[in-house]
Amino acid sequence: MNKERLKEIFDNQKQNYTKTKKEEIEDVTQVIGFVVGNEEFAVPILNVLEIVKPIDYTRVPKTPDYVLGVFNLRGNVFPLIDLRRKFNLPAIKPNKDTCYLVIKHEDMIAGFMIDRLTEALRLKQSEIDPIPETINEKADLMLGVGKQNDKLITILKIENLLKKTF
Repeated sequence: MNKERLKEIFDNQKQNYTKTKKEEIEDVTQVIGFVVGNEEFAVPILNVLEIVKPIDYTRVPKTPDYVLGVFNLRGNVFPLIDLRRKFNLPAIKPNKDTCYLVIKHEDMIAGFMIDRLTEALRLKQSEIDPIPETINEKADLMLGVGKQNDKLITILKIENLLKKTF
């Protein structure tokens, strides 16, 4: 076998390997999973600025009950939203698992109180189904439903979660 033919074979293998790797990377969505009530939700990992333990917040008058108020995080003041109340679930007293998920989309940033974190997940596009057509209430908050092993995870739309509705 001559050098040129050998180089051609190696170049073809390299090109196919690179193409396969790119397809694998592009086909995956990374999310942070968390629990609110009895349901597991997720948001794209690239939108999560940080995760913090509960800190003091200040109530803001004339806001919906799901807006707990504002909190100061290293000199920046952000709104704090209780996802339990936003999803019409009864409020509970924060416990050791409760934390704030600080999320950003474009120039909007807010903290969301969640019951507990679960894990970071890598979901292939084939593992994410669209929202069933029969669901209309709160469907604007849902991006899709992820399937991981034997559980379903509702993936939330960050832009609508951060949208001011009052």
